[in-house]
Amino acid sequence: MSEKEGCAYDFEARHMIEALRSGVPSRAVGACFSEARPKIMREISGMLDQVCDHQKSCGKIISGKYGEGKTHLLNTIFNLASANNMVVSYVSLSKETPMDKLYLFYQKVIQNTYLPRRQQPGFLHEMENISANSPTANEMLLYSAKQLETDKLYFLLPSYLNTEDSDEKFILQADMEGDFMANAPLKKIYRRIFAQPARFNVNFTKTRHCMDYFKFMSHLFLTMGYHGWVILVDETELMGRLGKKARLNAYKNMANFLFPENCPEATCTFFALAASYPEDVIEGRHEFENLESAFPDQPEIQDPIRAVLNLLNDAQQLQPLTTNEINEVLLKIQDFHGQAYGWTPNLSVQTLARSTQSGGYLLRTKIRAAIEFLDQLYQYGKAGRTTINELGLETFEEDIPEIEDM
Repeated sequence: MSEKEGCAYDFEARHMIEALRSGVPSRAVGACFSEARPKIMREISGMLDQVCDHQKSCGKIISGKYGEGKTHLLNTIFNLASANNMVVSYVSLSKETPMDKLYLFYQKVIQNTYLPRRQQPGFLHEMENISANSPTANEMLLYSAKQLETDKLYFLLPSYLNTEDSDEKFILQADMEGDFMANAPLKKIYRRIFAQPARFNVNFTKTRHCMDYFKFMSHLFLTMGYHGWVILVDETELMGRLGKKARLNAYKNMANFLFPENCPEATCTFFALAASYPEDVIEGRHEFENLESAFPDQPEIQDPIRAVLNLLNDAQQLQPLTTNEINEVLLKIQDFHGQAYGWTPNLSVQTLARSTQSGGYLLRTKIRAAIEFLDQLYQYGKAGRTTINELGLETFEEDIPEIEDM
């Protein structure tokens, strides 16, 4: 058995290297590579503190070029929020998660909601610990009666907490997860349990009243003792593939998460957006003109959409990492590579930096180039003109002149 075959590997470090090699961001990578871009991280940390300390809701759009770390930044925010005892939801926009249909967006958000320091999504199991007459149940019932537009959750919550029928409980829980039941069967369940009718002042419609569920959940998280709710939305630029009216509706829905007066309670939402979106979609598809023609003389609809379009145009763009920040990342990659494969590379940061020059200008490809360079040194003892001796120290091969030159 060779020395390499016999050494003990750090499988967490190997997972880190393989995640970086694949270019797929992960929460683990976000936790270990969180020092870069200190300015924007201080701003984001301050936003989370406002939510935790004062239940002040907020939202932000983060813009960046492809491969420059938008998704990595969202994963870093995920870990920071979780450490602050906040509930976190992470979704990427797609056909199944469209921003123009809020009821489908809600369903995906709930399916991808994590309690603090949990590796798997899910939180409704904790509602099994809430009794029908507990302070939490009474607080949520009062909130549902006074703060929501419709009456549905006011009747659904006590039905869920009081039913002993497993099929009913499953249907009611599925409703809270976004598989919305009609009003009529809910009224029937309520009447069976409490022997009195459920009289709705406003009937629930999923296409119009879905924000009731976001508001209900945000208050539920606070009542359960968490410090707030962070919603992370990646691939926001995929809104550009929607039709004209659908895009305008998506902007209107975004307004519910970007402006404090519209946001659910104690909620902080981050949208990651491709830097080309303003030019390609807002300017290229004439979004401001579309807005004027679609909703003439309707300022109550135009104003929030126009405000979102302005935010998209002015979104803070991620700046390329400085040389020092890149060097810190490279040295950390070298350390993880050594832990992952049980060896001790002892390279200068200048050598690692030179190895990334073939990776182009994208941070993602620079990281891949550095890992490939380390792979070659580990497997063959040399990469390019750099070799590694038995002590893991680097040396450089001299150029040997051709016979014709001698």
